[in-house]
Amino acid sequence: MKKLRMREWALVAGSLMLVLAPLAGAGWYVFGKHRWAEDNMAKLEPRHARMLGLQAQGEEIASVLAKANQMRAQYIYPATQDSNQTGNVAQQKVRDIFSAAGLQIRSSQVLPPKEEKGFDRIPVTFRTDGDLIAVQSALAVLSSQMPIMILDDLDIQVIGGLAVANPKFAPKLSAQFGISVLRERP
Repeated sequence: MKKLRMREWALVAGSLMLVLAPLAGAGWYVFGKHRWAEDNMAKLEPRHARMLGLQAQGEEIASVLAKANQMRAQYIYPATQDSNQTGNVAQQKVRDIFSAAGLQIRSSQVLPPKEEKGFDRIPVTFRTDGDLIAVQSALAVLSSQMPIMILDDLDIQVIGGLAVANPKFAPKLSAQFGISVLRERP
């Protein structure tokens, strides 16, 4: 009789194991998925907080972006102007600056624009004659212009060389300027 009870207990235990095994497997699977979800939530939580912060500061970001675009408009020529027109405007502006500084302009040329980081870089070259004070004052005025004028290269030579120059007088200089302006691309 004792054997029968043991056998009955074994059958009951086996039956319970058959019933509980899938439940234990399902529980283990759910526990694994829960841990996976917690890990992903821990990774996503800082990103979500940053997104909420960006949404909360949306108006501030928009106003700062508008201010940055406004400031950018002060430094570059607008896309509404043609690149030839922009080059000619810059050329005339620099001619006026050089003439006011006391430089004599021998030649000037607007070169074809080059695309550079979302902008058109429009080079303008100038060949001038004058003394050192005139070159210095022209450079000083160029650095304060808006939209900005970028001095790409500058070549200064004494006309006739130093051997011929009279030490009592300031030597005449020949200067070649390479200047660029930026225009926003359409």
